[in-house]
Amino acid sequence: MTVTGSAGRSMGVHGRPICVEVKMKAKDRKSFKELLLQRRKMLTGDVNHMKDETLSKSRQEASGDLSAMPLHMADIGSENYEQEFTLGLVESEEEELREIDLALERVENKSFGICETCSKSITKSRLKAKPQARLCIACKREEET
Repeated sequence: MTVTGSAGRSMGVHGRPICVEVKMKAKDRKSFKELLLQRRKMLTGDVNHMKDETLSKSRQEASGDLSAMPLHMADIGSENYEQEFTLGLVESEEEELREIDLALERVENKSFGICETCSKSITKSRLKAKPQARLCIACKREEET
């Protein structure tokens, strides 16, 4: 069932907007590609920096401790927590890099901006907020429930 909303948009059964199938223009794909590449460059630098800071330094270098005295167990625990937290951030950012790479592939094969579930267009506002999005808002909500 489709109902027309106040802004003239087609609304679904639950009052959610229905995606409208419109092919993305080449200039829009190009601007989203540039946005994806910028985000990828920034994340790559962040990930490399965090890996270097977390994994390559010894405990003494990381803490700035120049003495050979052992640290208190609580200090070691704090350092371990910080290292695990940073590694979690690295993992999250590496996952986003994978999503960006897949989005760049979709730009190249001209399927960028098409929902992988319903095959309709993903709104530009969603793509501006999350250019690597694979699903339209309605399908993403459905996936999350």
